[in-house]
Amino acid sequence: MKIAIEKAKNAGTGWVSVKNSNHFGIAGFHAMMALEHDMIGIAMTNASPLVAPTFSIDKMLGTNPIAVAAPAGKQPPFVADLATTTAANGKLEILQRKNMETPEGWVQDVGGNTSNDANILKKGGALLPLGGDREHGSHKGYALGAIVDIFSALLSGANYAPWVPPFPAYVPMPTQQPGKGIGHFLGAMRIDAFRPADDFKKDMDHWIEGFRNAKTIQGEEKVLVPGDPEREMELIRKKEGIPLLEVVVNDLKALQQKLGGKLLSFKLD
Repeated sequence: MKIAIEKAKNAGTGWVSVKNSNHFGIAGFHAMMALEHDMIGIAMTNASPLVAPTFSIDKMLGTNPIAVAAPAGKQPPFVADLATTTAANGKLEILQRKNMETPEGWVQDVGGNTSNDANILKKGGALLPLGGDREHGSHKGYALGAIVDIFSALLSGANYAPWVPPFPAYVPMPTQQPGKGIGHFLGAMRIDAFRPADDFKKDMDHWIEGFRNAKTIQGEEKVLVPGDPEREMELIRKKEGIPLLEVVVNDLKALQQKLGGKLLSFKLD
């Protein structure tokens, strides 16, 4: 991302595709690196093949997130960070630890049937593209995930589609991989290559305020702008700490005993 920013300083925009990588963490973090330079940041990555495209039972794509960050003036920046699936795999893992079922449209079983089993991936099932099914627009989530795969892997020479190295232990390592590692795609666009940055940020403030003032449906307090929930949760977590499930605490304690080191203090949720 730093290379993309330096390219943008010189050329107005900068794009970088990465191969032979691994899990790159929070997509929004990388996109937000551009904000302090009055740039729009973009970050995406392909991931373990856990997602069946529309009309398929084969797992061909990852959750393949996309993040875009744009600076504002008085308002906090716009930060969108989303998986191209109905739910990220991390949400599924949380439900597994809580012994809860998934909402409709998150997963399907090995035969392609709708399921609410949070452990279905371990039984040969798959995550579903954003939208869940064709009637609710899953073909659009499938297309977005495919775009991320092409930009991240086919441009860079990384592995793509079902040949991406898996993170979960229950997913077998694919044979005859066509590329190297996992792929990312990162970009930065200098705002003043298009128009004065201060004018853009002033209009971003106006844009954000417009959405915040939009009339809500009954029962909802306010309209959220992408980035709001994370900022609100950050303030809570900094004040109250990060609650952990007991199963996570037990895993951490077992890891501590195995590797040694100082035992941290944990708060159970």
